[in-house]
Amino acid sequence: MNIDIITSSSDEVCLSIKKFDVGILYIIQHELLKHVEFVGVIIKHPLTNECWMRVKTRDTKPYDAIIEANDRAISMSNKISDLFTKIGKEVTSK
Repeated sequence: MNIDIITSSSDEVCLSIKKFDVGILYIIQHELLKHVEFVGVIIKHPLTNECWMRVKTRDTKPYDAIIEANDRAISMSNKISDLFTKIGKEVTSK
């Protein structure tokens, strides 16, 4: 994965993200939408494996918002993983 800053200000950042799964960016985008003014994710071109993410915040720094959204996404993923593990154990014990 490679992340480059395209533009940056106190309330907005635009990032170029290469060699990364866009699905993960969509999960982070979903978490960001709960707390920021705008977030957009686009695939620049399928053959270049490059995505752009733009985040505009109201009250927080955009980098802090991205980190917090990432942490929430990881927490939710861990909860889902625990549920699948529990279900798997129940199914195999029957």
